[in-house]
Amino acid sequence: MRYEPVIGLETHVELAAASKVFCSCKAEFGGEPNTHVCPVCLGLPGTLPVLNRESVAMALKVCLAMDCDIPEVTIFDRKNYYYPDLPKNYQISQEYEPLARNGGLTIVLKDGTEKYIRMHNIHLEEDAGKNFHPTGTPRTLVDLNRASTSLLEIVSQPDIRGAEECEAYMETMRSLLRYLEVSDCKMQEGSLRFELNISLRPAGTEPFGTKVEVKNVGSIKAVLRALDYEIRRQTEILEDGGRVIQETRLWDDDRGETRSMRVKEGAKDYRYFPEPDLVPLRLEKQYLADLKAHLPELQTQKRKRFVEQYELPDYDAGVIVADKYVAEFFETCCQAHPAPKAFSNWIMVYILRELKDEDSDIRELGIKPAHLIELVQLIEKGTINQNIAKKLIAEIIPSGTMPSVLVKEKCLEVVSDSSELEKFVDEVITEQPGPAEDFRNGKDQALNFLLGQVMRKSRGQATPETVRDMLIQKLRG
Repeated sequence: MRYEPVIGLETHVELAAASKVFCSCKAEFGGEPNTHVCPVCLGLPGTLPVLNRESVAMALKVCLAMDCDIPEVTIFDRKNYYYPDLPKNYQISQEYEPLARNGGLTIVLKDGTEKYIRMHNIHLEEDAGKNFHPTGTPRTLVDLNRASTSLLEIVSQPDIRGAEECEAYMETMRSLLRYLEVSDCKMQEGSLRFELNISLRPAGTEPFGTKVEVKNVGSIKAVLRALDYEIRRQTEILEDGGRVIQETRLWDDDRGETRSMRVKEGAKDYRYFPEPDLVPLRLEKQYLADLKAHLPELQTQKRKRFVEQYELPDYDAGVIVADKYVAEFFETCCQAHPAPKAFSNWIMVYILRELKDEDSDIRELGIKPAHLIELVQLIEKGTINQNIAKKLIAEIIPSGTMPSVLVKEKCLEVVSDSSELEKFVDEVITEQPGPAEDFRNGKDQALNFLLGQVMRKSRGQATPETVRDMLIQKLRG
């Protein structure tokens, strides 16, 4: 029997607010363990939480960008459970009246097909601390620097079917959050995490199967590996006549497998009740309207504009706008010099391949818009050719050296002296009589070999079109 995966994702994003969600401690990655803490985030007796206005504004931008339904009043609840990195033994979260419901996110698949993924809810809560398990010791260490950091949880409906849609959703969500500038989305630092909810059902049927949640997934690639593993695991259980149980499982990336963590809890297990130390939050319509009016141009809008304004192919525009900072890099180039297609080609083929992992940022590379602008201008002026430019960009990307400096230092200007080019051509015709005669006898492919030999003699500094014309003239003249 063929089974269909039914997938939902929970996105946990640490907001880029300067301080934690309920106190004034720094909300930044790193620092000596347990130094960004205070009596409030440690949950000491007699302390009271105070809601961070900046965190609320950032969270609402996400809700507005996905056209969610935002209630006039939202409340916070206590989610009660014990874990070493949860100092209060409860987490301030939202269960009954979250920040938003409904809305959704449009994803674009590889064939250009669009699909709308609905949202279940979006809620604001505090993050937990972090446990460390030192190798070779039986101890667990707890760092509470992250405890009470602003954490936005975005829960999708189970509308995703298969790995391609899952990957597109995660990449689109990360792109949206970066465009809104509400998080740096660095998965290696834990500021963006995805949790996978998956069940299987016989293909063509409507009822959902039993859902399994997968936690501890540290990257988009790991989510896809965990998804593949769970599909295989659950398929084997069902084909053997067994029953999938509802549970929470952990992903072990080293072993490439999920392991049972606990039987899945429901709301009753967490004993939710309204947070008594925080008053209900009333969201005025004018406040929401002001936030919405100041939303930036988002990925879909920018893609359409790049196609219209810069006449980019839709594919090129989609690749460029997938990352906010790549789009800014491209547009900075175009505003200084009108060569959009050249810029997009260099970015897509040579620069993006240097962004090797999900947390890579084009701003961290040595190459800046000024470098690419000058490189394209040097090609247009005929100072260098494409072959030289390819060698140059490989040095510019890590070093940040200006192209003109490298051209001067390495004497890489195009060989434009016709007498020198003619000398190279004559030498090759003399040294390669066989291919030369083949071309004279009508074997046009022999010309490419001769052209390559001349380019080698010129160290790639000749203009291929000029060399080709000169060879044809000499061989047929």
